[in-house]
Amino acid sequence: MTSWLDLFIAILLESLGTTCMKFSQGFTQLIPSTLVVICYIGSISMLTKALKGINLNIAYAIWSGLGTAIIAIVGVIFFKETLSPLQIVSICLIILGVVGVNLLH
Repeated sequence: MTSWLDLFIAILLESLGTTCMKFSQGFTQLIPSTLVVICYIGSISMLTKALKGINLNIAYAIWSGLGTAIIAIVGVIFFKETLSPLQIVSICLIILGVVGVNLLH
């Protein structure tokens, strides 16, 4: 169970780091740029820790897939980005793929 919590934290840190990238304005803003580095180091560290109890293919599929979906939602809510119907379907397919990988494990 700890490995799954570690993976969830890794996903949150990766999503926060990616969000900070937007605020860093091409690494020209010190605080968001520093947060990008801190969050990514934390995310990779937690992902590595999660791999002690979760298979690599499962952990990475969840980490990257859910991270992608979260960032798409963050973009819409906080940055007023738009998603086309095809993009929404594609994100749903990513989530479906993550679920499928887990069900087949």
